[in-house]
Amino acid sequence: MGSGAIRRRLTAGTAVLAAAGLLALAGPGTARAEAAALCSGRKVRTLSFSTGAVHVHRSGGYVCAVTFPKKPGARRSMSVSVQARGSRPLADRGSYAHHAGPVTVHAGHRCVRVKGSVGRGSVASGWILC
Repeated sequence: MGSGAIRRRLTAGTAVLAAAGLLALAGPGTARAEAAALCSGRKVRTLSFSTGAVHVHRSGGYVCAVTFPKKPGARRSMSVSVQARGSRPLADRGSYAHHAGPVTVHAGHRCVRVKGSVGRGSVASGWILC
């Protein structure tokens, strides 16, 4: 076998390994791992909807939220907002491929309202974590 054939096989093998790694990263656990890396504290709620999910974390008096699409990769309109009762909402809106947020607010012991959207799908929690 010549050196050109060996190089082609090595290149093909590398491409297969890279594709397998990308598929492993795109698995269902990825959003959870990313949310944990983006927001401190423990996950207290997941708000699922037709096109994605909002992961809500709490650490001390702070609440953090991140919106993830069900199918990451393509840029699309996404948003996430968190509002502590008695305060104005803090939001992140834009065209993203992987997630909107994180958005963190100081809620203390107050209830919060969390909203998220991906494309035409959306979710709103009402007052939670009271």
